[in-house]
Amino acid sequence: MLHIIGTIVIGFIVGVIAKLLMPGRDPGGFIVTTLLGIVGAFVATYLGQAIGWYRPDQAAGFIGAVVGAIILLIVYRLLARRSP
Repeated sequence: MLHIIGTIVIGFIVGVIAKLLMPGRDPGGFIVTTLLGIVGAFVATYLGQAIGWYRPDQAAGFIGAVVGAIILLIVYRLLARRSP
């Protein structure tokens, strides 16, 4: 349970940092960027565990979560631009 709460807190902080690192107009604004940070932290944790960077009981590192959030933010911007 604490692992999930820790990932959410790190994801929130990462979402804020990703927004600062990638300024510009986001279709969803601050809240969506924050949610993408949280999802980015979970994705980075999952991928890191899948390729062996983290043990099953470890969460993603801070930098890994930032990279995951930035990648998700880029994908989100591309998909939001295409939809009417």
